Amino acid sequence: MQTGENEHGLRRIIDFTRLLSLVIMTIHFYITCYAAFEAWHLTVPIVIRITGNFARMPVFQNMMDAKAAALFLLAVSLIGCRGRKEEKIRLKTAVSYISIGLLLFWGSQLLLLLQVAVLIKAIVYMGITGSGYLLILTGGTLISRLLRLKFKQDIFNKSNETFPQEEKLLENEYSVNLPAQYQLKGRTRKSWINIINPFRGLTVLGSPGAGKSYFVIRHIITQHIRKGFSMFIYDFKYPDLTKIAYNTLINSLDAYPVTPQFYVINFDDLSRSHRCNPLEPGTMEDISDAMEAARTIMMGLNREWIRKQGDFFVESPIMYVTAIIWYLKKYKDGKYCTLPHVVELMQVEYAKLFAVLKQQREIDALINPFISAFENDAMDQLEGQISGAGIAMAKLSSPQLYYVLSGNDFTLDLNNPEQPKLISLGNNPQKQQVYGAVLSLYITKMIKLVNKPGRLKSSLIFDEFPTIYFNGIDTLMATARSNKVATTLAVQDYSQLRRDYGKEQADVVMNISGNVISGQVSGDTAKALSESFGKIMQDRQSTSVNSSDTSVSYSGQLDAAIPVSTIASLSSGEFVGIVADDPEQRIKLKAFHAEIINDHEAIRQEESHYKQLPALRTITQALVMNNYLKIKMDIEELILDELN
Repeated sequence: MQTGENEHGLRRIIDFTRLLSLVIMTIHFYITCYAAFEAWHLTVPIVIRITGNFARMPVFQNMMDAKAAALFLLAVSLIGCRGRKEEKIRLKTAVSYISIGLLLFWGSQLLLLLQVAVLIKAIVYMGITGSGYLLILTGGTLISRLLRLKFKQDIFNKSNETFPQEEKLLENEYSVNLPAQYQLKGRTRKSWINIINPFRGLTVLGSPGAGKSYFVIRHIITQHIRKGFSMFIYDFKYPDLTKIAYNTLINSLDAYPVTPQFYVINFDDLSRSHRCNPLEPGTMEDISDAMEAARTIMMGLNREWIRKQGDFFVESPIMYVTAIIWYLKKYKDGKYCTLPHVVELMQVEYAKLFAVLKQQREIDALINPFISAFENDAMDQLEGQISGAGIAMAKLSSPQLYYVLSGNDFTLDLNNPEQPKLISLGNNPQKQQVYGAVLSLYITKMIKLVNKPGRLKSSLIFDEFPTIYFNGIDTLMATARSNKVATTLAVQDYSQLRRDYGKEQADVVMNISGNVISGQVSGDTAKALSESFGKIMQDRQSTSVNSSDTSVSYSGQLDAAIPVSTIASLSSGEFVGIVADDPEQRIKLKAFHAEIINDHEAIRQEESHYKQLPALRTITQALVMNNYLKIKMDIEELILDELN
């Protein structure tokens, strides 16, 4: 134990050692420069006798030995020296003092060889040697005052926030495996992001440019195709993802027992688009299917209605569209049951339309409120009930949309074991409000056909998910796991999802996924993610510095494994997240904060050999317009036939 007596005794020993060093230096100067001291009349018989006794000692037989002894004792005294600590003192400064001091202390020997007056030689020699001695003393004192703790080396606490991550490749017939690297206590280590159970849902988050498509989604597409998945892709920035899927499929046909077909829906390039009727009458078993289709299309066209479901002026237009869809489904076995025919039938004047709709008794409950308002001449009420539907549906009156929506090149049962398919729906960011509503209808009908037992494993990929309306995404992710349906949702931010789907449904979508991969996000999204990753034990250091001592204490404290600030400052390609495991394949280290490794040159080479999507048919403007006019004529004929 340190006591006051021990401290005092140590200081006395240090002082004595340094005094002994000075005595040796003084005797060395007296012996070496005796002629000068004699000239200065500083020689006293008793001093000469005492010095003579010292001179016979071995240490003074050689000048270098005497200086080395003095320097050694000085170093010993400095080792025990404990000066007042100061953070501003730098080791480089102390080393400079000592280096210059050693140079002067030992280099002064050369001055004794100069052919100059004895007095001048003695003064210069003692002055330079003494200066060197003082510089060494100063440098050593600075070292004793140097604060040996490393302050502010990791000002952002990055090293403390690292944690072990999964470094083994865990693979199965469904998995997606992303090679990565992460930091652990200042060292870079290789790791794997193993999505071994994609059927529990995957949400990919990240602001624009975070690398969602390039680092994550493209690998989901390529790896699932190579493992024989049927696939659906909602390609918001068509044809980026579609090209990847098409070219991967060409090179992976041997992964499928039955050769799959590749289908594309695209409203901008009709020559490369297939045609498909999302209201195919054979897929609607009862009126609830028509109601679901009507709700999907109306919510897609009026996104603000999503937060107002249940309101009178929201439900009325939906019931109105439901009645028209179900009427066309029943009319001549669904001969005109397509969305373009629904749009055209809604444009018929009320008197004729209601007279026709009354012929179908199954929709009486749906249309009676509208007919009652019409017969009672309550036109304001009637317009309030259905004008929203008519105005919204009129947005779909486009020859290009009519052409694609009125054909039947394929069905939407993509995971049919006998006819597996890869289907890509292409959107256009500049026309997303109209296209997104129609694509939402395709998706809703497709999900009903896919989420059934006894089908092939399938992968559903939604790029920029908030740009479409999909009622029941939570039900799909909760129930499709047993049917081997893997769902991937790409979302920029929670606030975007909340704006388009409402807070309640957005919360469900964000929380239901078992696998989460996030690039740079901020705000509530980053906060929620940070909380889900939990806390880790982090080292804490507390330092107290006073004039005579430095006290350091270490402790451990639970703190966020990945703080909000870290998530908000991720670089492109850097992701955080958590993965779900499987009862048969456990993952001990589920959380990760890593940089996904892409072989950029290999991807560039692969993309340079990509084939363009094939042209399916020659499309002329006349052909498209003829189809457009034919649909209008179909409705006119229907009205005339029913009225007659």
